[in-house]
Amino acid sequence: MITHSIGVEDPSAHLYRVTLTVPRPAARQRLSLPVWIPGSYLVREFARHLSALEARQGRRRILLEQIDKTTWVAACEGRGALRLSYLVYAFDTSVRAAYLDPSRGFFNGTSMCLRAEGFEARPQRLVLRSLPRGWEVATTLPALAVNAAGKGSYQAADYDELVDHPVEMGKFWRGRFVACGIAHEFVVAGALPDFDSARLLADVQRLCEHEIGFWHPRAGPRARISSKEIPFRRYLFMLNAVDEGHGGLEHRSSTALIASRRNLPRNGDASSSDGYVSLLGLIAHEYFHSWNVKRLRPAQFQSLDYARENYTELLWFFEGFTSYYDDLTLVRSSMIDAERYLGLLGKTINNVLATPGRQVQSVAQASFDAWTKYYRADENTPNATISYYAKGSLVALALDLTLRAGRTGTLDDVMRHLWRTSRGGPISRADIGAALRSVGRRSFEKELTAWVDGVRELPLQDLLQSFGVEWQVRPATLAQRLGVRLNESALTGIKVTHVLRGGVAQQAGLAAGDEIIGLGAWRLRRLDDALRLFEPGRAAPLLVARDQRIMTLKLLVPKLADRDNATVTLRVAAKAPRTAFGLRQAWLSG
Repeated sequence: MITHSIGVEDPSAHLYRVTLTVPRPAARQRLSLPVWIPGSYLVREFARHLSALEARQGRRRILLEQIDKTTWVAACEGRGALRLSYLVYAFDTSVRAAYLDPSRGFFNGTSMCLRAEGFEARPQRLVLRSLPRGWEVATTLPALAVNAAGKGSYQAADYDELVDHPVEMGKFWRGRFVACGIAHEFVVAGALPDFDSARLLADVQRLCEHEIGFWHPRAGPRARISSKEIPFRRYLFMLNAVDEGHGGLEHRSSTALIASRRNLPRNGDASSSDGYVSLLGLIAHEYFHSWNVKRLRPAQFQSLDYARENYTELLWFFEGFTSYYDDLTLVRSSMIDAERYLGLLGKTINNVLATPGRQVQSVAQASFDAWTKYYRADENTPNATISYYAKGSLVALALDLTLRAGRTGTLDDVMRHLWRTSRGGPISRADIGAALRSVGRRSFEKELTAWVDGVRELPLQDLLQSFGVEWQVRPATLAQRLGVRLNESALTGIKVTHVLRGGVAQQAGLAAGDEIIGLGAWRLRRLDDALRLFEPGRAAPLLVARDQRIMTLKLLVPKLADRDNATVTLRVAAKAPRTAFGLRQAWLSG
C-alpha cells in the first residue's frame, strides 16, 4: 500500500512534513505532483511549495533527479521500500490548496501528496501525525484507525479518491444532521462568538433534503428516498470563516467553503441578510455539484490527467446549470421569496448584458478557454470573454422556460434523464441534446447552436413575461453610458478599472488605470457629479492622470437614449393571465 504520512512540522513557518512510502518501487520510480485541482480550471503549479526533498531506501540515501517542474525520478536499488521526505509550505487561505498556522490546518491532496506513477490505482493510505494538542480532524476519507479527534490513519481506494477528500484540522465548531437518511456534518473555523449554529444547520438540512429530492424524486408524497440511491454515504461541509472571502470547491462527498464571518447567521437575528443568502446559495451550488460535476461529468474528464490542462467545452452546462439551480433551490425550499429570487436573477442578467464579450465569445468557447482566460481576468476580460457561470445559468433558464412553455417537461426532467441514462457517469454534448429531445419531444439543436455555440442574445424578456414576470428597465448610469467601470474612493479618487469595447470612453482614449481628476474647470470626486457640469451631446475636456502624467481628453457624452436603459429589474407581475401565474408557480415551486 502507498502511504502518505503528513505531520505539522512548524505551524508558525506554515510548514508540513510529508513522507511518501512506496513498498516495491520501480528501478527508476517517477514521482509527480498535480499542477491543478479538479473543479478549478487553472494550472496552479503546486510543486513550487515543495522543498527539502530527500529519498532513501532503508538507511541509504538515493539519487533523486528532478526532470521537469513537477516530476522527480528516484534511482532505486533492489526491492526495498522507497521513502521520500519533503516539506510543503502552506499559506493559501483559498479552498484550492493548503494552509497551516498555529490555530488551523487545511489541505487538498493535490497540493501535498506526490503520485507514485504506476501505482495510482493501488490503495493509498493517509496518516495524520504530529498534530498540535487539542486539534481535531474533519474529512470524509474512510478511516482505518483513528481516535475520537480523528487523528490516525485513513485509506483511499486509489490516488483519485485520496486527493478528492480535503482535510480540515484545528479547533473548530462541529455540528451534525441527517438528511434523507444520510449523515451530514458541518464544521466552521473562525466564526464570531454570536454565530447561530442551530439556524445554519437547520437551513442547510432543508437545502440538502431538497436537492436529494430533486435528483431522486419520491415515488409518492409519503414515500422515503432509499439512501442506496444517493451517491455518498455521508457528507461534510468545511467552512473557513474569514474577514473577506467567498468561494467553494466541490468534492465527491464534501465541499470546502470560504465566506465572510459577517455573513453567518447571528443569534437573536431571524432576518436573512444578503450575505447570508449568498452563503446559502454557495452551499446549494457546491452540494448540487455532488451530482452534476462529481458524478455527471464531461466525457473528457472520465480519466483525469493531473500533469496538464484537461479541456472541455461543457463547463457552461456543469457550472452554468449548477449556477442556475443554486438560487432556484433557495426559493423552492422557501429560504427566500419569489421577489428576492427575481432580484438575484436580475443581477445575473445585468452582469451578462453589461459584458460586451458576450457578443464575441460563445459559452462553449469560454468553457474551453477557462484555463487561460476565466481565472486570469484582466482589464480587457469584459470585452473579450463571457462567464460560463453567468451566461450558462441564463442558457439553463431559457431552456427551462422554453420546455415549460411547451408543456412537455422541464429542465428538472432533463437533468434527471441524464442521471438515469448515464448511470451517474460521464456525458457528452450529444447526450445533453438527446435528453432535451427526449423531454421536449423535439430537437433543441437550433437553440443550442444559437445560445451555446453562438453569441445570439437569449430571448429572456419574452420568456419571463410569459411566466408572469415583469421586465422593467431603468435609465443607465453615467458610467454605463460612457462604457466604463470604476472604483471610487475618497482615498484613491476615481480609478478606471475597465474600458468597454465601442463605448464613448474608449473613443475618447480613456484607459484602464487612469485616474479621472476633473471635467472642464471642475474637480471631480464622484463621476455622477459630471452630469451637473456639462450638457449631454457636447464635448468637454476630461482631465486624467496616467503614469504620473496629466492628460486632457476630449469627452463627448451622448444624450440618454432608449438603448441606454440597460439596467433590468424583474418583478412578479401584479396582473398576469391565469396561465402565466400557473407557469410561474410551477417553475418556482419545482
